[in-house]
Amino acid sequence: MTTGVRRRMGVEERRQQLIGVALELFSQRSPDEVSIDEIAAAAGISRPLVYHYFPGKLSLYEAALKRAAQDLAGRFDEPHEGPLGDRLRRVMRRFFDFVDEHGPGFSALMRGGPAVGSSTTNALVDAVRQAAYVQILSHLDVEDPPARLELVVRSWISLAESTALIWLDGRRIPRAELEKQLVHDFAALVAVSAAYDEEMAGIVRRMVKDEPPDGALADLAARLIALAS
Repeated sequence: MTTGVRRRMGVEERRQQLIGVALELFSQRSPDEVSIDEIAAAAGISRPLVYHYFPGKLSLYEAALKRAAQDLAGRFDEPHEGPLGDRLRRVMRRFFDFVDEHGPGFSALMRGGPAVGSSTTNALVDAVRQAAYVQILSHLDVEDPPARLELVVRSWISLAESTALIWLDGRRIPRAELEKQLVHDFAALVAVSAAYDEEMAGIVRRMVKDEPPDGALADLAARLIALAS
């Protein structure tokens, strides 16, 4: 017979383990409802040992949030291949994957949680929004966005956040429909802005130039034409 020996973790390894455990618990329930005792039990260590690595739940929550924010920002990375509508659909699918996986934590962050209002939390959330903003501009092939385009893209990112929060509250609309709708929302916002600005009109023309007849943006046009008739 052999006897199993528990390997002692190094400081950074233990910190990463605690962050992972906390993130998992925060993904299942609001961070306000998760205690240090629960985190310690899930990690298989004592409560005082948790405090050895983190001063309190707020610092652990912020560390878990940082990891989640990096994950969420990465969901907006998308190769510049294929029609824009299809690329945005894939981004929205990954975004909602994250919302699905981290529902309570995502909701707590956006609606109010133990670290909301702290400079660390605000910086992390802003960094995710900025990463999304930069990615969308890169797919539009725009380096120096006009004011109207910045307004459209940042408004759309806020709309995606709000839509996800409402969806989490009962999930009354099929997720796939919302992913598609958000792509259409983006196209509609850009199109409305283009009606007021020739530079935005040029961006719209580039957006639809390579869209196939059965693509996401062409689908929106067909729906609007059908509605008008």
